[in-house]
Amino acid sequence: MKATSLGLAALVLFAAPALSMAADKVVHLPFAQVVAQAQKDGRLDPNIKFYLAGNAPSGTVNVVNDNVTTNRKTNAFGKKDQVTCDWVLESALIALQDDAKAAGANAVIDIVSNYNDVVYSDASNYECHVGFLMSGVQLKAKLAKVQ
Repeated sequence: MKATSLGLAALVLFAAPALSMAADKVVHLPFAQVVAQAQKDGRLDPNIKFYLAGNAPSGTVNVVNDNVTTNRKTNAFGKKDQVTCDWVLESALIALQDDAKAAGANAVIDIVSNYNDVVYSDASNYECHVGFLMSGVQLKAKLAKVQ
């Protein structure tokens, strides 16, 4: 009985990492709709603007911090990719917004996905990594004052 219990425990222990990585995939999803919905719902301040790399704000841009990063994860178990990825992107944007406010900036510019230090740059989409248990978004950007 004890050997069976130990064998079962060992199987679970060795299978758990494989299960957590089993559905690991990369998805690219629209950025603007997440920002718009988060602003509409009051979770993002409409006075802080977000610009993916390839989209520049109009006006005079003064960069106050040229290297901010965020790394957010969320529970993905049993959830659709779009739902979990949008949720984790929103979390990442809230962190960048907080950084911008602390720095006296009103824009987050040149946003790129930077998952495991591999840059993905797209003027309209962000990158999300979806696994069996977790989804993650890592972003790199600059904080700026735009006038």
